[in-house]
Amino acid sequence: MPMTVVVTRDVAPRISGFLASCMLEIAPGVFTSPTMTKGVRERIWSVLEDWFSEIGGGSIVMTWRDPSAAGLQSLAVLGLPPRTLVEVDGVILVRREFAQP
Repeated sequence: MPMTVVVTRDVAPRISGFLASCMLEIAPGVFTSPTMTKGVRERIWSVLEDWFSEIGGGSIVMTWRDPSAAGLQSLAVLGLPPRTLVEVDGVILVRREFAQP
């Protein structure tokens, strides 16, 4: 059961309240759970996706340990340009996609 971290920015109080009900808020908008299972993480993310599509605003980033991913962690993002972790010559980088003008 890996550590899961969710960072929010400018989200509706409903989202922050939901996260606070299942994770510890260690700083404003930063929620952690040291022993969250994959199933619980996926259900929480599903709720966040549904609510975010309804009310929008701000951004949400979730990260967790993932032995099969670059840098041994995965990201899920709502509201920001999508970001992914990639390994380039042994260095882990964050790749952001930008909209074409």
